Amino acid sequence: MAQTEAMSELKQQALVDINEANNEKELQDVKVKYLGKKGSVTGLMKHMKDLPKEEKPAYGQQVNEVRQTIEQEIEERQTVLAKEKLDKQLESETIDVTLPSRRIDIGAKHPLTRTVEEIEDLFLGLGYEIVDGYEVEEDYYNFEALNLPKSHPARDMQDSFYITDEILMRTHTSPVQARTMEKRNGQGPVKIICPGKVYRRDSDDATHSHQFTQIEGLVVDKGIKMSDLKGTLALLAKQLFGEDREIRLRPSYFPFTEPSVEVDVSCFKCNGKGCNVCKQTGWIEILGAGMVHPNVLRMAGFDPEVYSGFAFGLGPDRIAMLKYGIEDIRHFYTNDVRFLNQFKAVEDRGEI
Repeated sequence: MAQTEAMSELKQQALVDINEANNEKELQDVKVKYLGKKGSVTGLMKHMKDLPKEEKPAYGQQVNEVRQTIEQEIEERQTVLAKEKLDKQLESETIDVTLPSRRIDIGAKHPLTRTVEEIEDLFLGLGYEIVDGYEVEEDYYNFEALNLPKSHPARDMQDSFYITDEILMRTHTSPVQARTMEKRNGQGPVKIICPGKVYRRDSDDATHSHQFTQIEGLVVDKGIKMSDLKGTLALLAKQLFGEDREIRLRPSYFPFTEPSVEVDVSCFKCNGKGCNVCKQTGWIEILGAGMVHPNVLRMAGFDPEVYSGFAFGLGPDRIAMLKYGIEDIRHFYTNDVRFLNQFKAVEDRGEI
């Protein structure tokens, strides 16, 4: 009887201690005090050995009931304390959602990136592949495979950065075309564009840079004609400068194409009447092109009696300067935030 009363008093005291615990640490201390290895409830079991055999089951059941009651009360108190802690935290960290947010500056696409992607999207829609290549290139692929042997005077047109006698920084992306044709083992069709950086020993001024970007295109297949080239370039001009643009082809010379042409687009500012952009001519030169030279096809493993093709090359730097009225090519590469922010503002207005 005395043991039962002691057990009841222990339970009542435990419930008091649990309710008086004001934080998780105090509640944990109460748990250890009553339910730990050396706790009061655990100590009750030690008296079982002194009881008659017939009283032990009932006594053990009573101890377990006390333990279960204390455990349940601790869990409930823990839930209450956790809620109180959260409520207090929410109250102290109240956010006024009516306040204006902090402005986060978001960048805009660089005008060169925008121009390159616009051209890539057009040609992807026409079924072309985008092919990348080496910027440090072999002399063979940069010149010889393009009908420019070592003694060819046209090499002087592309003053180059040589690393060794046979290795240089590529002067155009044409080596990508040569390597791609070579990998096809004389089997068409080939339909690719090759965007990338190129390097030439040029003086840095408002319209020239030792590093600039270039995109070249190549189509090789059976029955490719000059009219296919003209139609492709007319579509490109309309995409870049507007649907009412026209092109004209002027005879020119490039060692890797025959015949070769310079391509002009009707001035998008004055519609051909003459202005400062087109230098009063009504036309703006935008790229060079031509039919792939038979020697180039032959060196790449294609039979020029079976296959023909066209190629073209343009400078996104020049295209971007014309489209966006940029007067100095060096702005593209100096990372002046003031320059770049202009395009962010124009983009926000939906003008580009």
